[in-house]
Amino acid sequence: MTEIGLPSAPRRILLGVSGGIAAYKAAELVRRLRERGAEVQVVMTAGAKQFVTPLTFQALSGRAVRDDLWDEAAEDAMGHIELARWAELVLVAPASADLIARLAMGRADDLLTTLVLATAAPVWVAPAMNRFMWSNEATQANVATLAARGVKLLGPDAGEQACGEVGLGRMQEPEAIAAEIFASELNGALHGLHLVISAGPTREPLDPVRFISNRSSGKMGFAVAAAARDAGARVTLVSGPVSLATPAGVTRVDVETAEQMYRAVHAAVTDADLYIGAAAVADYTPARCATQKIKKSSECLELSLQRAPDILASVAALERRPFTVGFAAETTDVEKHAREKLARKRLDLIAANEVGADRAFDREDNALLVLWPGGRRELELKSKADLAREFIAIVAERYREARHPSVALAPVAGSG
Repeated sequence: MTEIGLPSAPRRILLGVSGGIAAYKAAELVRRLRERGAEVQVVMTAGAKQFVTPLTFQALSGRAVRDDLWDEAAEDAMGHIELARWAELVLVAPASADLIARLAMGRADDLLTTLVLATAAPVWVAPAMNRFMWSNEATQANVATLAARGVKLLGPDAGEQACGEVGLGRMQEPEAIAAEIFASELNGALHGLHLVISAGPTREPLDPVRFISNRSSGKMGFAVAAAARDAGARVTLVSGPVSLATPAGVTRVDVETAEQMYRAVHAAVTDADLYIGAAAVADYTPARCATQKIKKSSECLELSLQRAPDILASVAALERRPFTVGFAAETTDVEKHAREKLARKRLDLIAANEVGADRAFDREDNALLVLWPGGRRELELKSKADLAREFIAIVAERYREARHPSVALAPVAGSG
């Protein structure tokens, strides 16, 4: 039996930073982990503080850095044993040759090595050192010892080093480390697949300065794109005008109007395995766009509107159609209207939610009702990042079932 589900995710990550020039990369790593919804507690060695200040990590993580095994104030608030229990994953990045040696020997002569010994959480290590130090027999023996104990090694990468030499020993890039951690969370459920997602609003111009649009922020669609990337997919994001950063590792295509989004989506889905239409595309667009600004000349202004292209239905109608997923934002009778849309547009799956002045739009949290022919799942209110991961797990499950019906799939937690 093949199971595609959502295992317990490392939401509490203890990041150990040891001494080395690669310590500067750990600051970016904190950002990458937090943007995926993780809490990050940084623990620094004395050597690490020679390269990056604790204040930098405190600002990025939102938590005071721990660096002293004998800090009485910290011990009163959270002893090192409690900190070791708090962590759901211990990640040491960068891990210097010295730290790797001390971990291999089972030393506990500073806070970080003590925590590694005291934790029951998985331990991941990202080595960073000179290429000769990495290839030295002593280092390789220490690495083998750690691997035999179940410690996961991330890298190192090859390339130019701070010392001017070129070879194996560079710390993996922060995005690659974060992606591997969270890809394991979804078991690579979409590994090797191309997923196209549309997100955000469209703007339909009335004249050179005015347009018709809606309240979509694009946050849910961008969170889904990031979750699909973490599940191993190659992701193309077709985005309307939003003020959001592109998720790392995702290819973004910017558009403005419904017609532009239609063309961009159809260009992208030619080799896509899945399409998720999370964009709030205009249903109607002005029949004519004025070439000059419309002046205020009367009490009333009548606008002539025409139907905008139906991107979702057109993708579902393709001869070589991808697995097609829609979104339904409703103000009343959410499940009824979503079921009608699912059937009318011949979709494989639809995610519905109730919207309004204080719901869904431009918020950090959301809830979804996921429907497909003969099935439903309710995803409770939570952050959009967490919700997106649960949603992608369901999408992956239904995709595998549709493409390989002979393979039984275990439902994800919370199935109805």
